[in-house]
Order: sequence, then C-alpha cells, then structure tokens
Amino acid sequence: MGSAWLADAVLFVHVLFVSFVVGGFALILAGAGRWTWIRNRTFRMLHVAAIVFVAVETLLGFTCPLTLWEDVLRSTGREERSFIGRWLAWLLYYNLPEWVFAIAYCAFALAVVWAWRAIPPRARSTRHAL
Repeated sequence: MGSAWLADAVLFVHVLFVSFVVGGFALILAGAGRWTWIRNRTFRMLHVAAIVFVAVETLLGFTCPLTLWEDVLRSTGREERSFIGRWLAWLLYYNLPEWVFAIAYCAFALAVVWAWRAIPPRARSTRHAL
C-alpha cells in the first residue's frame, strides 16, 4: 500500500512538471502583452531548461527519471494505480513510438526557444551595491 501511494505521488509530480512546461508556454504566449510576470527571467530560465532537458534525454534514449521512479515503486508487488492515478496516467502516458515523442519534444523545445526570442524575459538588474 505504501509504495503504491508513493508511486501515485511521483505520478502527480510528473503531471505537475508537464503542466509547468505546457501550461507555462501557453501562459507566455497568452500574457505576452498583458502580464509582466511572464517576462520573469527565473521563470523563463526554468521553463526553457525543463523542456530542453526533456528533449535531450529523449534524443539520448534515456527514460524520464520520474517514470523510472514510479515504475520502481510499482514493481514491489501487486501495486496498482489508484482511481486518481489511473486518470493521471491516462493524461500523461500514450502508446506511441519513441520517435513520435522525440519529434514532439524537440519541436516544443524549439517553440519555447522561439518564444524566448520573440517575448524576451526582462534583462537582469544592473543595480550595483554601494
């Protein structure tokens, strides 16, 4: 029971990560002229780093660490997903060839890099301490 709960928690974190990447991009596009926080440099650096990490790990043939962790936690016995876990997995996992994901992740990474240039983050502060 304990490892199934932990596996569902890892799955939830995985969904949050994907939501940050996909939702963050949508918010950057939607809020470009309206919301100043969209140009926050830390947010934008974390966002671009997240999708570049996903694209690179896919191109190198690595499995996502969160997927591996969830699989390890579920392999300790007859550990099944909870009701919520099944819905989260339905949102997150698709039965497609790896090359489809590689193309999608790389295309999405290019779109995020384009957004960095088209909707640049604020420049770093140039204030100096006295």
